[in-house]
Amino acid sequence: DALSLVLGNSTGAMAVKLKAGNFANAIAGIKNIWNKVAPSQPFAYRFMDESFNATYDAEQRLGKIFMVFTVLSILIACLGLFGLAAFNAQKRTKEIGIRKVLGANVAQITYRLTTDFLKMVGIAILISLPIGWYAMNKWLEDFSYRIQIDWWVLALAALLAVGIAIVTVSYQSIKAAIVNPVKSLRTE
Repeated sequence: DALSLVLGNSTGAMAVKLKAGNFANAIAGIKNIWNKVAPSQPFAYRFMDESFNATYDAEQRLGKIFMVFTVLSILIACLGLFGLAAFNAQKRTKEIGIRKVLGANVAQITYRLTTDFLKMVGIAILISLPIGWYAMNKWLEDFSYRIQIDWWVLALAALLAVGIAIVTVSYQSIKAAIVNPVKSLRTE
């Protein structure tokens, strides 16, 4: 097993690979050589694994921050969609009552109300997926070991968005569809 060590200062650095064993003696030997070769330069070192961990700690913190804001964004979007569905269902109360009187069942009314919102979600997905793919590829370019974003990740995100929209809107649609049509038509 080996350990890598980075020597140098802000103007330049050099990596040294040490064999497993007594690192303190090896570092002391390197320090003696350093003081002979460059006595005016201070001897500073750090282990490469610590440097890598420090670099990726910032990415880990950024990931946690993004996760919190993502959850908050989804909750706010769901509340907005829920309110819009409630408003739409109330606005279309008479239409729903007439459809029920003419023989429409709860599933048909729910389908009709939900498809309007799914069209908007579909347009949002068509706009956001290319932008998200481009932004992720740009962000991943900065890493030495990078991955490709597969198509199924974007498809999964789209399916999750559609699923969340269906669950959010269906509650209000079913609630509006099970109301007695006499009450909605009598208010006229």
